Formats: sequence, C-alpha cells, structure tokens
Amino acid sequence: MIQYILECIAFQLLFLVIYDFFLKRETFFQWNRVYLLGTFLLSLILPWVKIEAFKQQVPQTFAGYPDFLWNLNAVQVVTIEDSLGWQLTWQEGIFYSGMFLALLFFVFKLRQVYLLKKHGEQVQFPNFTQVIITNSSIAFSFFKSIFIGDKVLKMKHDTIIEHELVHIRQGHTWDLLFFELMRIIGWFNPLVYVYQNRVSELHEFIADAHVAKEDKSEQYQQLLSQVFQTEHISFINQFFTKSLIKKRIVMLQKSKSKKVFQLKYLLLLPLVFGMLVYSSCKQEKESLEQRLESLNQEIEQKDSLTSEEMDKIAKMTQTMLGKVNESAPIVNGWKVSAGISENQNSPSVVIRYNQLVNERKRLLKSANENNPMIVNLDNELKKLKALVDYEDKKNATTVKSELKEYSDDTEVPFAVVDEAPIFPGCEDAADKRACFNDKIQLHISKNFSYPKAAQDANIEGRVSTMFMITSEGVIDNIEMRGPDKLLEDEVERIIKKLPKMTPGKQRGENVNVPFSIPVNFKLQ
Repeated sequence: MIQYILECIAFQLLFLVIYDFFLKRETFFQWNRVYLLGTFLLSLILPWVKIEAFKQQVPQTFAGYPDFLWNLNAVQVVTIEDSLGWQLTWQEGIFYSGMFLALLFFVFKLRQVYLLKKHGEQVQFPNFTQVIITNSSIAFSFFKSIFIGDKVLKMKHDTIIEHELVHIRQGHTWDLLFFELMRIIGWFNPLVYVYQNRVSELHEFIADAHVAKEDKSEQYQQLLSQVFQTEHISFINQFFTKSLIKKRIVMLQKSKSKKVFQLKYLLLLPLVFGMLVYSSCKQEKESLEQRLESLNQEIEQKDSLTSEEMDKIAKMTQTMLGKVNESAPIVNGWKVSAGISENQNSPSVVIRYNQLVNERKRLLKSANENNPMIVNLDNELKKLKALVDYEDKKNATTVKSELKEYSDDTEVPFAVVDEAPIFPGCEDAADKRACFNDKIQLHISKNFSYPKAAQDANIEGRVSTMFMITSEGVIDNIEMRGPDKLLEDEVERIIKKLPKMTPGKQRGENVNVPFSIPVNFKLQ
C-alpha cells in the first residue's frame, strides 16, 4: 500500500509540474479543468495498470525469490490474545486519527454553510435560491444556493449572481467536494490541497470569462475595488477571495490563447505512456510475488491446497523456471537450461540436473516437502534423470555417473526416496507419504503451546524447521530459523516429541531422509 501511495503522489507531482509550467497561463479554462480532474483520477488508476506488452522479464535466480514462496503449506498455530478491542499498529493509529480529524473538520464546514442558510433570508428564484446574510459582506455559491451579505451594494448583485450562476450551471461544487473527500482519505498528501486550489482558481476564471463578455469594464472595477469578508470554506465558490483578485484581473486582461497552443495538451500522452511503462515494467518478480502473496493469504488458514490453487502456483513457478532459462550460462559450449535440450544427452542436462539438486537442498531449509515449488523441481529432476538413464542404455554411455546424488548415498529427499519413512499408524495407508504429512501436522497441532513470554511480547511469525529422519527411524539434526528464539524453542520441543518411525529406503537400503515444514505462529 505504501508503494501505491508513493507512486500516486509521484504521478500527481509530475502532472502538476506540466500544468504549472505549460498550461496554467493559457485561457483554455475548461480544458484545464478537465486536465486537473482527469490527471488526478489517472494518478489513482495508473499504478494498478499493467500492460503485458510493456513488461520486461528480468532474469533471476531462485535465491532471489521471497521467503513466502517456499512456505505456502505451513502449519499454522494460532492463539487468542488476552486483550480487548481492536488492535492497531501505531502507523494505522496515526492514519485513522488523521482521517477522523479531517472528517470532523469537513463536518464543521458543512455546519457553517447550513447555519448561514438557516439564519439567512431566503428568496426563491427559478434556477437558484438567494440567501441574504445579515450584517455580512460575503458572496459565494454552494450547489443551487447563492449567499450574499446585506452589506454588498445592490448594484453589484446582478453581476455577482450572474457570476455565481456559472458555478451552479457547470456543477463546480461537485469538483470541490470530490477533492474534499480526497482530503479526508489522503489528509497526509499535500498535493491534494494543491489540486483543489488549482481547480478553485479555474472555477473563478471560468465564471469571470462568462461575465466579462457582457460588461468587461464593470467586472474590472468590481474586482479591483473589493475588500470584503471571506469565508474560509474550501468547498464553496467564493466571489470575494482577496488572494485571487489579482490573478483574476490578470486573466481578464490576458488575450485569448491561440488554438495552436492546445497542442500543449499532447504533452500528456508521452507522460502517461511513461507512467504506464514504469508501472508495467516493474520486475516480473514483483508481479508474481503479489499474486503469490495474495494467494498465500487466501490459503493461509487452510489445511491443504485445492487442485485449482495448486495449478495456479505450478504455473507461476514454471514461469520462474522459464526466467532462469533466459539468463542461463554457457558451460563448455553448452547452454545450461531448466528443461531438456535438443541434444538430449548433452552436458547441459547433467549440469542442469546437478544445479537443481543443489537448489532443492537449499530450499528445503525453509520449505515443505509438499510445497509446489519443491514438487515442481522434483518433477523436473525426474524427467532429466529418466532421460539420462534412457540415453545411457541406448548409447552405452556413462553420463549417469556424472549426476549428483541429492546429498550422498545415505541421504535422499522425502519426495523422491523410493520408500518414504512411515509414521506410526500409517503402515496400512494407501498413500504413506500423504499419511505422513497428515500425521506430522496433527502432531504439531496437538502438542503446540504458544509460549507465554512470546504472547506478552506480541511475538509472532513463521519458524522454518528442517530435521533428519535417520536410517534408524529416529529424529536428529533439528535446524530452525524464525523471528525469535522463544518460537524456535517451542518448535524444537514439538519436533523432539515425534515418535520413532520406520526408516525410509532407497534401492532396498535404509537411508537418512531430510524433511522440512514451516510453522506459523499467529496472535489474534
């Protein structure tokens, strides 16, 4: 969200720079009104626009991917905080407090207008309501009401009313109320106030231009001579605004801009194009991260992924594998690729296989064995190994001997070991790997106890744990990485309570099988 806000402000600043330097002094008042309203809305929309044709795919390694990618199937343990009420961060507290104060100020200004109308003398006309304010020299309009103080000379009423009717007919109050709403939501953004000020100026220029067509000299004199009371209400169209008088007179004296100068508005096209390129050409990684994070948030509370969610993640991870291909190095004259090359038994296959083995081992430090990314890697490895096996048999070669084992001959990953370790109670299960996963998650849930000290300190987060199921079936070599030692110690305690298991087998021999699973600690 912070990134979005910063981009909006940056876009608004660029639009305002173009306006102040190239458009502000022109007499195309209606065009400028459309420009200001349109560009403000564009600044809110453009950060969300992603045009595929503009996207750049930036090559990356797996190491650059965010940690959440590897932890979509974490066990989540939750406790209820012993506190009452809605919990806010201090940043959220400041933001909502600012919105509340801005809203109060807006309500106060509305009340001012309401009281003026309530206590004023109202005269109904076909197209508007005239409100005479006693003992006052104000003059402004709000929607279809024109407020005029009784101290304003009667001879000036017609000109003032004609001026304010332009505001009414063109719906200028709606423009100002829109920015008033933006001031409530984005009270911290100074450019909202600048936009509102620029639009308010334009409203007066537009109305002056209409009135001046009838009697320009009278308008000059009236504007020059006014030193009247001004209501400081940002969403009303004020006739007497001391700070604007000089600008209005300058604009009235200014010759009408030549139509050829309307070409200046074409500056908007390359500016918007550049913004679209910027918002679309952020690293593809970011786009994938956002989609994966969104999906992760949706499934965080679930025990398992649906087939549709698995498919989404598989497609995203495949895209990531494709990016690795784009920057693949040349080794011994062969391009290292994530897939199977045209020269099927080339060194690239062997090199890529060994690369993925190393990558898989690294990812297992924080990933679940059933994580979609790990599964994707396993499938790739199986294809590569099957290909090498076939070519060795067909051509009587020994390329297979160059393939790395996953670690050594006595350590094989859970996902690819011939016979996975058997959790007690899973001996007769049709799918022993799935049963193993279910039992592990059940074990963690049953034995979990949120550390009291961690609750008091408001500590939460994800602990990634990796341990070894040895060739004897016992748990050993427990490793953890988390936000705090209190949470790490709790996970270690739970893992140490795992029962002895039937060890995994590879080619008929008992082997060590590493297994990893993240545990999410969350306070609610």
